Amino acid sequence: MTDQISGGCACGAVRYEAAAEIEFSFNCHCRKCQRSTGTGHSSAFALPKTRLQIQGEIREYKGGSDAGAETYSGFCPVCGSPLTSRTARFPERIYVHAATLDDPGMFAPTFNVFEECAQPWDPPRSDLATAPR
Repeated sequence: MTDQISGGCACGAVRYEAAAEIEFSFNCHCRKCQRSTGTGHSSAFALPKTRLQIQGEIREYKGGSDAGAETYSGFCPVCGSPLTSRTARFPERIYVHAATLDDPGMFAPTFNVFEECAQPWDPPRSDLATAPR
């Protein structure tokens, strides 16, 4: 089933849309996600990169994941809102931060990643599966 997805940054300088099926959704507790979101984990969903239409500029910070993969964290250069993430491991996919959705209530994570990196003040949801890496 194709989902109509839309969202953007806090200031409105960046907007996105997609008519695509969400491949999967997750909560990631790795240190990269903690640092890029400023909290204990990132809640995101995966889309085919070619299906995401972006209006405005996204600037990216190049870094690395806890597993050693090259990663890129996308953010609005005006307000600094984290918007996307991508990895060299899966170049055809883009991860979108759930809180940037116009309707964040549509987000439903199905698994946790990097649970061992979770902060004690933000434990992983125990009702979700742990993803293999």
